[in-house]
Amino acid sequence: MCGIVGLHLRNPDLHPRLGEMLAEMLGEMQDRGADSAGIAVYGNRAWAPPGHGCISLLELDVLPDEVSATLGAALGVPVAAQTIDVTLVASAPATADELLAAARAAYPNALVAGFGSDLTVLKGVGAPRDLTESWGLAAASGWQGVGHTRMATESAVTSSGAHPFAVGPEQCLVHNGSFANHATIRRELRAAGVEFDSENDTEVGARFVAHQLAAGKDVETALKEVCANFDGFYTLLVSNRDSFAVVRDAIACKPAVIAETDDWVAMASEYRALAKLPGVENARIWEPEPEVVYAWTR
Repeated sequence: MCGIVGLHLRNPDLHPRLGEMLAEMLGEMQDRGADSAGIAVYGNRAWAPPGHGCISLLELDVLPDEVSATLGAALGVPVAAQTIDVTLVASAPATADELLAAARAAYPNALVAGFGSDLTVLKGVGAPRDLTESWGLAAASGWQGVGHTRMATESAVTSSGAHPFAVGPEQCLVHNGSFANHATIRRELRAAGVEFDSENDTEVGARFVAHQLAAGKDVETALKEVCANFDGFYTLLVSNRDSFAVVRDAIACKPAVIAETDDWVAMASEYRALAKLPGVENARIWEPEPEVVYAWTR
């Protein structure tokens, strides 16, 4: 049992409140998974300045000033780095691919938790409410956020094992459930040249979707391919800087609810995570149908 939350803001007047609302939503899902948690925030200028490439790193025992100096020397531009709990977040006036390449060359043993433009991914071990406090999430702004509270079933309780899995540029996937045939699909993806960081079943789903998107498919088509290829019970929320999509397996036994207003679209494992959103009393609220892809774009 895990908890998923997601919030896509249509009304720019709400952007300053993204972190506040996302923190409240994630806290309501704490009893669905209190061993670890993670978030992805799109558009928080304090973490991801406009026009900058951004990267989130885990398992890196290096001070931010040293990271700034090392990556700045490699790129020839200033690099800002800060540690937010256990995640090191860096940004630079360069492409995300250039920053990612420099970080991998300098710190090959670090785990890339997320990368792209406008995206920050933070993960940690512990109770979600405590983690959102340590991240300062309530003060974050932005246009979109995704969060996950984890009850581990397929791999160890570590920050790197927490969701979201963000393996493509600006792409994130969170997952409630389990994939029964993840080992088979992992082997197929490895044969196609895809590399993995863990044995986590959710990473297989994230790598599969990223592989589909890299081949030129849109998010809706990629998620239909998930339904056609993956066995198991799952609710998925997939995001990038332009879209926000939800899909459930054919049996749809993992809970999910979607709410939509003119100001926002939100999704959560349970309604109580949506109950304090502004204007929810006027929202259109429904339970997503099995194997139907629900997607929204900016």
